Amino acid sequence: MTLDWLKPEVILGTTMYAVIGVFIFWISFVIVDKITPYKLWEELVEHKNVALAIVVGAMCLSIGNIVAAAIHG
Repeated sequence: MTLDWLKPEVILGTTMYAVIGVFIFWISFVIVDKITPYKLWEELVEHKNVALAIVVGAMCLSIGNIVAAAIHG
C-alpha cells in the first residue's frame, strides 16, 4: 500500500477543491435567498418554519451533489 495521498500536492489539491466547493455552495445559497420573496434565514430561525427547513435542506443536498459531481468530473 502506497502513501501517495499524503503528498503535499494531493493534500493541497483536495483542500482547494473543498474551498472552491464550499464557495460555490455559499454563492448558490445566496442566489436562492435573493430570488425568494422572503428572507430564508429569518423564516427558518425566527419563525421556525419546518416545511421551509425541509425544502432548504433538500436544496442544500442537491446543490452539494451538483458541486461534487462538477468537481469529480
